[in-house]
Amino acid sequence: MVTKEIADQLYETEVSVIKLDLVNQIVDRTGVSKTKAEQAVDTIFNCMKDALKANDRIELRGFGVFSVKPRKTGIGRNPRTGSEVNIPPGKAVRFKPGKDLQSL
Repeated sequence: MVTKEIADQLYETEVSVIKLDLVNQIVDRTGVSKTKAEQAVDTIFNCMKDALKANDRIELRGFGVFSVKPRKTGIGRNPRTGSEVNIPPGKAVRFKPGKDLQSL
């Protein structure tokens, strides 16, 4: 879980958190090897991808909810020619932050 102190540090420095940062946090907090921590992070992300591909909802209490929403067809414009272009329907991943995350 991201503590308020870590969140404040990230906000102040405006630095992105990458996967390696998550792996290093797991190593620092649990003492497991870097290889095991990287496997854990990869496994979590792969499980989340698989669930979203299956249109499942992922609910992480205190963090938020990931869901897949259908995207409607649309009409766009080619910026070079100005001609109309059909945009096919698709799916988009949405994230709704939980109460704990909103209060940061």
